[in-house]
Amino acid sequence: MDYRLAIDGAPETIPGGTAVLLLHPSTGETDRIDTDFLKTDTDGFLVISTRTTAREVMQKLDHYDVDETRAQILDTLSVDRGYSRRSAENIRYVSSPDDVDGILTVTEEFLAADEGKRRVSFDSITELAYYADDERAVDALERLTRLLEAYDAVGLFHVSTEVHDEATIERFRELADGVLDLHEDGSLDVDF
Repeated sequence: MDYRLAIDGAPETIPGGTAVLLLHPSTGETDRIDTDFLKTDTDGFLVISTRTTAREVMQKLDHYDVDETRAQILDTLSVDRGYSRRSAENIRYVSSPDDVDGILTVTEEFLAADEGKRRVSFDSITELAYYADDERAVDALERLTRLLEAYDAVGLFHVSTEVHDEATIERFRELADGVLDLHEDGSLDVDF
């Protein structure tokens, strides 16, 4: 199954099983790319957030006119930080941002339960590395790419270029099928 992309300079479509790495500066404006990825040619999507709470994800989706009825959100922060948790069918929680097995379990449950064109956005692999470490973040990305392949889905994975050393960035690149390199000025280099 092919998925349309609404990203300038990227291929018009990508096949199911494709993992796209979004490299960006720490202050880079990734919301536009992320929400365009989620709302194009999609029956359902999962946002895995190690950076913001479910409430903040919902606000972002609303602000960018993304159809929230297609959204599933995995909030990895609220339990760990003792925040109140919204009770909703489309929001799941894991115990902490470094709960890699929990994140993978929820992702596979989402992919197995929903049919059609499914997308996963992981914001951010960098935050996962902060909580878990680089090795576990690389392992998580590798395992997530295998899930995308198994379920014919596509994924977008956020990585800050200013936090990781070049060797770690290269390991993330090797696991991706395409790379979007967002620069400070908002320009984008695309490599598929």
